[in-house]
Amino acid sequence: MSVVADRRAAAHPGGGGAPPGDGHSGRVRDLIAAMARNPSGETSASVYETARLVALAPWLPGHDVRIDWLLDRQRADGGWGGPDGYALVPSLSATEALLTVLRRCDHGPGPATALVRAADRGLRFVAGHLGDPAAPALPDLPATDLIVPALVESIDGQLSRPEGPPTGLQGWRDRPRLPLPAGLDSGRLDRVRGLLGAGRAVPEKLAHALEVGGDRACRAAGVSPVGPGTIGASPAATAAWIGRRPDDPGGPAPAYLRDVGRGGPVPCATPIAVFERAWVLAILARAGVPATVPAALVAELRAAVGPAGAATGPGLPADADTTSVTLYALARLGLPVDPSSLWSYDTGAHFCTWPGEDGASVTTNAHVLDALGHHLTHGGTAVQPRAAGAADRVAAWLVAGQQADGRWCDRWHASPYYATYCAVLALSDHAGSAGARTAVGRATDWLLDTQRPDGSWGRWAGTAEETAYALLALLATDRSSEAAVAAGRHRLSELDGRDGEPALWHDKDLYRPTLIVRAAVLAALWTGDATGDAAPLGTLP
Repeated sequence: MSVVADRRAAAHPGGGGAPPGDGHSGRVRDLIAAMARNPSGETSASVYETARLVALAPWLPGHDVRIDWLLDRQRADGGWGGPDGYALVPSLSATEALLTVLRRCDHGPGPATALVRAADRGLRFVAGHLGDPAAPALPDLPATDLIVPALVESIDGQLSRPEGPPTGLQGWRDRPRLPLPAGLDSGRLDRVRGLLGAGRAVPEKLAHALEVGGDRACRAAGVSPVGPGTIGASPAATAAWIGRRPDDPGGPAPAYLRDVGRGGPVPCATPIAVFERAWVLAILARAGVPATVPAALVAELRAAVGPAGAATGPGLPADADTTSVTLYALARLGLPVDPSSLWSYDTGAHFCTWPGEDGASVTTNAHVLDALGHHLTHGGTAVQPRAAGAADRVAAWLVAGQQADGRWCDRWHASPYYATYCAVLALSDHAGSAGARTAVGRATDWLLDTQRPDGSWGRWAGTAEETAYALLALLATDRSSEAAVAAGRHRLSELDGRDGEPALWHDKDLYRPTLIVRAAVLAALWTGDATGDAAPLGTLP
């Protein structure tokens, strides 16, 4: 019996349901098929990114559909997006886009009344948020320090034009300029725009948010479409690079936007196939869920690992997070790859997500520990001494980063349940020190203490995704409560498949990688049900 299967059987509460039959196995097969069928990956639509297309690419088919989609998603308080500080970036983007549409008068044949009303409410929301010293702090989202100053500048510029604000919003003419949030200034944005204006290339990772460059982003030096025609795997960045109207409508970049938009809203990042496939396969393998993976999909995942590691998708730089999860998934599929591509991310204390990263990521380091730990445990010899030392350092770094109440938090996800799940699994499987065992025990206590009365877990409300992470973390330890697991599994089965699950992953806006979340839920349900030996992942010829 595997370690995973043994823990699962020990934690399985009596009477908790029959072993999963073909219904569950069929859902796993459907998940793998969906992943193989769509080389772009599946992710939720973004208010931020869709609004940027409304502002930057009115020529793109579906312009009016995207405007209506934004109007439908405005909240009762006038904002857009998630709770707390997560509302500011999408609200700025949507408000700026509506102002742009009203100024250009390209909102279709109908009256502009609804647009004026929505823009006014959006302005009130962002002005109130930015002017409130008690407003929630901005979360650590990618490029926020560039995006917020760029959008505030654009909104102020539209309200202070010589001809005045768009018709219907004249009352905003003499209002004070919008302030920036505390601790944020336009210095970095000015430097990026200076590079673009001088015809110098920007760092590769900034291509994902090239739209902050304004008019200087158009055909920026050193930036060109890759893969399916994307700039930085971003619809907004690609639209900014194209400019006001494509010179070659049949070119790869306009074709990419037409394919991504398909006449409607767009995600923050696409394609994301490497990220999606690595995470899905790693989650299923770790939980012992039997699954057969097409050989072509595995070959494509293997081909994504180069000397610098693996990138989430075309247009994005390789990073330690995607690299380590890809290495782990390939190893579990029986195709281990030497982990030496990770060494360029080793800072000596921990692993950075990419060189020059501001801050550090708990989940990236947990995934590095997974990759190195599996390499060491299963006979990897190529860089054994260095891998062993690095694994010990990363484990100690994770233990030191645990919060006082027992959880971990991270820069790539809004929920502490995801970060805690990643850290608990990595430390449980690959770190045998007393400190690691103590940290896992404290995390277990936090998970048990924060379970909601209905059996779920969640930062703002109980969700299927966060409940799945909590269950998988509990079942990886020796201290999980049968009652908590039974209640959590019962509630998860009720939440599974329901509409309205929130976006919790960090990009320029919150997003939801659909198949990755589905894999976590299926793994948690399988883990709660199955007993006996867990079949490994296999491949089809």
